[in-house]
Amino acid sequence: MDRRRFLQSLAIVAASPALPLSGRASESQLGPLQRDPNGILDLPEGFSYRIVSRAGDRMSDGLVVPHAHDGMAAFPGEDGRVILVCNHELEPGELDQSAFGASARRLPRHVWNKLYDGGYGKTPGAGGTTTTIYNPSSGDTERQHLSLAGTELNCAGGSTPWGSWLSCEECFHRRGKRRNIVREQPHGYVFEVPANEAGLVTPRPITAMGRFEHEAAAVHEASGIVYMTEDKHQSLFYRYIPDVPGKLHEGGRLQALAVTDRPSLSTNNWSRAAPIRVGEPLPTYWIDIDDVDSNRDDLRMRGASLGAARFARGEGLCAAGDELFFVCSIGGASWAGQVFAYQTSPNEGTEKEQEQPGELTLIAEGTTHSLLHNADNIIMAPWGDLMVCEDTASHCGIVGVDPDGNMYEVADNAYSNSELAGACFSPDGTIMFVNIQYPGMTLAITGPWPT
Repeated sequence: MDRRRFLQSLAIVAASPALPLSGRASESQLGPLQRDPNGILDLPEGFSYRIVSRAGDRMSDGLVVPHAHDGMAAFPGEDGRVILVCNHELEPGELDQSAFGASARRLPRHVWNKLYDGGYGKTPGAGGTTTTIYNPSSGDTERQHLSLAGTELNCAGGSTPWGSWLSCEECFHRRGKRRNIVREQPHGYVFEVPANEAGLVTPRPITAMGRFEHEAAAVHEASGIVYMTEDKHQSLFYRYIPDVPGKLHEGGRLQALAVTDRPSLSTNNWSRAAPIRVGEPLPTYWIDIDDVDSNRDDLRMRGASLGAARFARGEGLCAAGDELFFVCSIGGASWAGQVFAYQTSPNEGTEKEQEQPGELTLIAEGTTHSLLHNADNIIMAPWGDLMVCEDTASHCGIVGVDPDGNMYEVADNAYSNSELAGACFSPDGTIMFVNIQYPGMTLAITGPWPT
């Protein structure tokens, strides 16, 4: 797949309101969606799903599957098995939906010892991750266990080339008591979870990656740089340059993206005089941010005051070669979402970067009539199309976007108001996994995917 052609083609199509990007497609390019007799997820003819994980089921470690399945990634396991690491977006006050059940007091000591925040025994962090071993040959979930515990609102995140999951807390909380919640630890961090870990990891926040309302993360494999989005109305697009690639805990620099000669640019296009046009590449530079582990929730304000570009609720993010694609769920004149691409510099993260700077391009904006609304999680499929999960006020689906700008339905949740999240493909590209966030379910979808 020529991903540069993807950017060029999609930008051209997106600029023309007469083409499919602004018109609602009547059926999927995979075929029309078929109504699911089980009332879970509509898929094209020839596709089917298996339930891999369901909230409330008993896991192998004796705990229960938490609710609120969110970001997720698939890793290769032994003998063709797939390892899924899944976030659970829960707050301390939602113990009844956590892996612990309604009461955490009866938790085994080895679990208490691995909680990031035990809430002084009263309100432990209910979020975290589960790890699932799925056997595609049999269609069975062979093992499932809690792998990160005591964190909060683990929303999206991202996989690493070295076989781990970066779980992001979409919150900013200080120690102490607030309303009925008691916290022992500060929150607003990224945690790393090795995919092959057999039990609970020791939770260590990567403080150098910043403390803010993290959404998603993606690694540029060539440089080892980690990019991150932030889920706020006026958010920044960040990158973390580790001192040692692949060793994120060993320190590094946190930076925010800025557009050359357009300081503190607001990219939301909410006004009639839209500041950025679809398909227009904008040269960029990066701004160093200090005091990244501050107890003040002001990282984005300080970055913007230094000239960083501002985005309207940065959400899903994925890496595809030397490009990164990310979405802003309420950007655009209709507040229906935007899709951006960042083309890295050939000298990304080095002193020579400004000789050939990276480029930011708005490649699509949702409208009231477009197929895609309020984009959230995003990945690039093995055949080169973007797969975008929706998070709307009504039923949500997965929308495909091909390099020519055609948009098509991949799946539709017509049975609840729950968002779809965590879309990812098995290492061999034959299975798409996706989460129905509430009450919490992971599906493995198979069928005649494009090649």
